[in-house]
Amino acid sequence: YVYDHGIARNKSLQIETGAGVLDLQLETDADDRVKQVTVDMGRPELEGPKIPTTLVPQGRVVLHEAQFGGQSFEVTCVSMGNPHCVIFVEKATDELVLGIGPQIETDPRFPNRVNVEFIEVISPTEVRQRTWERGSGETWACGTGASAVCVAGVLAGRTERKILNHLLGGDLILRWDETSDHVMMTGPATEIFSGDWDHSF
Repeated sequence: YVYDHGIARNKSLQIETGAGVLDLQLETDADDRVKQVTVDMGRPELEGPKIPTTLVPQGRVVLHEAQFGGQSFEVTCVSMGNPHCVIFVEKATDELVLGIGPQIETDPRFPNRVNVEFIEVISPTEVRQRTWERGSGETWACGTGASAVCVAGVLAGRTERKILNHLLGGDLILRWDETSDHVMMTGPATEIFSGDWDHSF
């Protein structure tokens, strides 16, 4: 928005967010309008107590077997500035996302609650994601969640370091850089509407 509307004309931007300052690279089309953005999502936190979760007393939580809602799941936990619990499944059904998702979100083993990603692995370079977001329910897209999935896939031996992730709201490309340890996220940026806010509202 700020580039297309002339507020900023640099294709390298820094944006302050609730998760910290993020570095962005803009890619433009022939008309010099932004078509996609790459965001440096930062370095993942993998130590269980720092995510935080009490599923393990120390170390990483990778394909850790845990019971939720009377069912057993192998969970991999990652923080991208907020906590994520990633579960690889054959099919991300409504029963899992809408039924088990909220139970995991509020499980006391996640002291700050947790975002839950149910992942279908299509191939080592392609996945499909459904997200139960803490405090929001199912959401169509989640950048930190997609980043956590990229990391979890590598840790669990399910995916490569660069993946295409299909979310309900669209596709993202994620890459967990081996040198910097940062996750890079690339996706389309499209202005969908504009309007005026009435301050007397």
